Amino acid sequence: MDINSDDLKIFVAVIDSGTLSAASVHLGQTTSGVSRALSRLEEKLATTLLTRTTRRMELTEEGQLFLEQARAILAAMEEAEETIRIRRQKPAGRLCVDAASPFMLHCVVPHVAEFRAMYPDIRLELTSNDQIADLIEHRTDIAIRIGTLSDSTLHARALSSSPLHVLASPGYLERHGTPSTPEELAQHELLGFAQYELGNVWPLRHAAGNSLQVTPALAASSGETLRQLALAGQGIVCLSDFMTRADIAAGRLVKLLEAHSTGFHQQIHAVYYRNTQLSQRISCFLEFLQKKL
Repeated sequence: MDINSDDLKIFVAVIDSGTLSAASVHLGQTTSGVSRALSRLEEKLATTLLTRTTRRMELTEEGQLFLEQARAILAAMEEAEETIRIRRQKPAGRLCVDAASPFMLHCVVPHVAEFRAMYPDIRLELTSNDQIADLIEHRTDIAIRIGTLSDSTLHARALSSSPLHVLASPGYLERHGTPSTPEELAQHELLGFAQYELGNVWPLRHAAGNSLQVTPALAASSGETLRQLALAGQGIVCLSDFMTRADIAAGRLVKLLEAHSTGFHQQIHAVYYRNTQLSQRISCFLEFLQKKL
C-alpha cells in the first residue's frame, strides 16, 4: 500500500466540496483526474469509500472511518509544517519571565547576555516572586517554579532538578563544631524559611524517618537571604545546589551530614499558558535555559 498525502487531500477535498467537479476546481485539477485519483485510492485500500451516483455521493462506513483518520493525519502534517516554519522565523517581542530571586540570580541572570545576543529582537522582562496566582494578571509569560507544583490549568514543562545540601560556613563550624548525626542539629543554630514550612523539612535519614523537621533559630522568606546568612556564619542551612554550587566549590560553604542524605532533588518547572503568538518566544527561551541547567 502506497498512500500519500495527495491521496488524502483529494479524498478530503471531494467530501468537503460535495462533488467531484467542485473538488477539481478547488484542487486545480480536471474532474476526470480527481475521479481517477479517488478510484486509485480505493484500489490501494481494497475497499469502497464512496457510493457515487449521477446526483450525489455518500460515504460508506469504511469511508467515514478513513475520513476521520485522513483529517487527523493532514492536521498533524500541517502542525508539523507550522512548527518548522515558526522555527525559521526570527523570534521577536516582549517576553516576561518570573522566578524566585535565588533562581533568577544564579540560573537566569548569568546567561542573559548570551540569550540576548542569540535573540536580539526579544525584549526580556525579569521579575521575582515566590508565588503567582494569575500569570495574565501579572503579565507574566513564563514562571519558573521550584518544588512540587500544585494542580493548575497551566501548561508545565520540567526543566531540571536540583539536590538539596545541608551547609555551613567554615567559620561557623570552627566556632560551634561539626554535627555528625541529624540528631545533633538540635544543638546548633539552624537557618530556615519563614512562612514556608516545607523548606524546613530537611532530607536527612535519622532514627525516626527519612526527613527531619527543623525549627529555625533564624528564619527568612528568601533562600538568597538564607544563603547570605550562612555565608556570614550565622548557622546551618539547607539549600538547593543551583544556588550554592559555586560557594561549595570555593569552600565558602561546607556540605554536612552527606552520609545521612536521602538524595532528594527539587524539581524545576516552567509554567505558562498555551498561546500561539507567544509559543516561539517561549520555546526558544525554555530550550536555551534547559541546556544551561
